[in-house]
Amino acid sequence: MVQLSAIFFLSAFATLASAAPLQKRIAQTIADSTKDWEAACLKAGGAQQCNPISQQAFTSLLAAGKNCDQQDAADKMIDLAKTLNNDAEMIRLAQIFVQQPRNAPDSLQVPYCQVAPKNSELNGLFHCQFAGSNFAKFSGDQTGNLPLGVAAVNPPGSCPAKPDGPVPDGVQLNTLVQTPRADGATPAPAAVPVPSPSTVSTPAAPSTVPAAAAQPAAASAKGFALQNGKDAKALNAQFAGLTPASPCNDGQQACVAGGFAQCVGGKFQITQCAGATICAALPLVNKPGTSITCTTQADVDARIAATGA
Repeated sequence: MVQLSAIFFLSAFATLASAAPLQKRIAQTIADSTKDWEAACLKAGGAQQCNPISQQAFTSLLAAGKNCDQQDAADKMIDLAKTLNNDAEMIRLAQIFVQQPRNAPDSLQVPYCQVAPKNSELNGLFHCQFAGSNFAKFSGDQTGNLPLGVAAVNPPGSCPAKPDGPVPDGVQLNTLVQTPRADGATPAPAAVPVPSPSTVSTPAAPSTVPAAAAQPAAASAKGFALQNGKDAKALNAQFAGLTPASPCNDGQQACVAGGFAQCVGGKFQITQCAGATICAALPLVNKPGTSITCTTQADVDARIAATGA
């Protein structure tokens, strides 16, 4: 009788256990998130400073990290880059790192930091979520359910570098994207007004062209699409004449030799686009302006043609 009771108890326990929902743990190889940054740091001359900052950064992706630990780590990554001749590759990789999803042992969305970053290069950037997350719930005290200054994250789990949706579970964002923002815009407190592309005299001495160029105030709400197309064509024509040796102004962004380029110390630092994509200026569709991003030639032609330019 005792044996039968024990067997019944174990059977009932097994039934309950099988009926209970299993909690999915979403993790990653955290060291991979800063491996490329550390390599760029060593190449730039950071020496023994690189590894400690790299380790502090990737450990911020653990579930035990506080909401702003990842952003604080990215700030330190950029602080060091600025002491190394404003190394553009270190800054780019830090901007992508701050958008890497964090571990989610309870499969809930990870809350966002509610404090502005120290470096303006991180403004407007926030982490993606992993695709296996429960997009109906957040962990924590529910005070970080939206990124700072953002009214909604759509689609859920996306981030500026990957606006089409969340990151596949366990995958590193730096293997999926090349630029910190898919629209090519430069994170900054405010837009920087620049001359219209038509005022550029020669390709060899380009004026400052930020990724989201402001357009003349004369562009009307109805007519900006055509003007955007014309300006994108003008920028692409200008970029075609640029070489890695072309003079530039610090902070300028352009397309050089098919890659995304940023001017640092009067010289272009070029990041090649992935796969069969090229760097190009595209017309914005919802407001006056253009953006610089990696895309296909077919996409460039179609978007400009759609403006009537």
